[in-house]
Amino acid sequence: MRLYFLLAALIVLSACSSQRTQHSADISGQASWYGAQHHGKKTASGERFNQNALTAAHRTLPFGSKVKVTNTRNNKSVTVRINDRGPYSKGRVIDLSRAAANKIDMINSGVAPVQLQVLR
Repeated sequence: MRLYFLLAALIVLSACSSQRTQHSADISGQASWYGAQHHGKKTASGERFNQNALTAAHRTLPFGSKVKVTNTRNNKSVTVRINDRGPYSKGRVIDLSRAAANKIDMINSGVAPVQLQVLR
């Protein structure tokens, strides 16, 4: 019986550890941005989207997570707070607010290769 509980505890710890590792590792991919067409609408977290705030959408990171996003074309970075879900386009790893996209000079291109570093 004691061995059963020990094995169960190890399985739970292993699952928690792999989730932490998934979100702790740097993530590479394409970023896109969204702005005026969504400004003022509710995000998945329930707050209103503000295109002028440094926020972003990510598929799985917890709301409130802080993420450093670096445009690998020009090495410019911005720190954003996750408050929405997405992107839903294949190959994209994050959707930035207009203000965040502007900070890393990707407004004109629409998409850019990025490196994500989860801060907390």
